[in-house]
Amino acid sequence: MNEVRTIKKYPNRRLYDTEISSYITLDDVRQLVIEHTPFTVIDARSKKDITRSILLQIIFEREEDGEPIFSTEMLESIVRFYGDDLQSAMSSYFEQSLRLFVEQQQALRDQMGQVMSGTDPFTMMRNMTEHNMNVWRGLQESMFRGTSRATGESPDSSKEK
Repeated sequence: MNEVRTIKKYPNRRLYDTEISSYITLDDVRQLVIEHTPFTVIDARSKKDITRSILLQIIFEREEDGEPIFSTEMLESIVRFYGDDLQSAMSSYFEQSLRLFVEQQQALRDQMGQVMSGTDPFTMMRNMTEHNMNVWRGLQESMFRGTSRATGESPDSSKEK
């Protein structure tokens, strides 16, 4: 069941799910993402993997149709990082931040269940805050190490100035 599902995109812009032998929509692809179903989208003509392009298209449509996640200022900042020496560091930072957010969302759900069962909410919030601070410190240290490598400075050179 861990097999990667193959979706082919044809020149007529239609998506064909080879597992169910049927055409699907971007909303169907979005549902695969929500369900954590592994898949890859292949351009039928060139055989190139275009999964990222399809995911970006889904994000674009969701941003246009509903309550956007990304502000204009945030998108401008992201655009500025393309081609910058820190592009790979920023990519890693985004991934780690989003992973932390998802973990914290699940932890909050779990802890809300504990609150409903009588666990002290103040202890729960203190523990979560301490955990968040430790993770963010680690993210910042990782980001600063990436900045130091990109600029050629040693991590401690800023302390000498």
